Amino acid sequence: MNPNSNARVTAAMCAIAARALPAAPVGWTAPRGPQLIVTPKALRLAAQEVATADLPLWPDAIIVSAFGDPGADRLALRAPCPVLGIGAAAARAASRAGTTFAVATTTPSLSPQIDTLMRRHAGGGRYLGCYCSQDEPAALMSDQTALDAALLGCIEKAHADGAEHVIIGGGPLGEAAERLRDKSPATLINPILCAAREVANELGSGHD
Repeated sequence: MNPNSNARVTAAMCAIAARALPAAPVGWTAPRGPQLIVTPKALRLAAQEVATADLPLWPDAIIVSAFGDPGADRLALRAPCPVLGIGAAAARAASRAGTTFAVATTTPSLSPQIDTLMRRHAGGGRYLGCYCSQDEPAALMSDQTALDAALLGCIEKAHADGAEHVIIGGGPLGEAAERLRDKSPATLINPILCAAREVANELGSGHD
């Protein structure tokens, strides 16, 4: 489920998730709201869309693929299947590694929500904080070179502060996470893959 109302991003995220799943996922795109969630208000609106989504059929599992996990907890209350948010899944992956970790992202306005989510699921990992680009998020998303440079700068700052793992904080940033994997001084965590692996394990069929 893509809480952003951007079908192209939904397709890209599904392609990433498919790497860790036994079958390709079916995408759902928010029918209303912003194409990119960058403010607390947009996150709240997206949560309402996800929590009240009218799905024609319930799947075997649901991945909510926006980093703040909007609506995931509320949807889980009525869904007859596992509901996983990519933010929580990424924090759990960092926790299992038992190392110091941080988040690199492009949405400074969402830092408080991200910090709360990470600390809630950090477990045995030590969370350093959220390292954000100060550039306008939508402009970055339209310029791959600028986006990668901005994220790499955040990663390098987090690594200099002691982060051994860095989560790339955003479903729409999933492709950037893969592009930067070999350039990063820290081990990168792609939240979409983390959630997909949890789903595969939940369903008893690891793939990636």
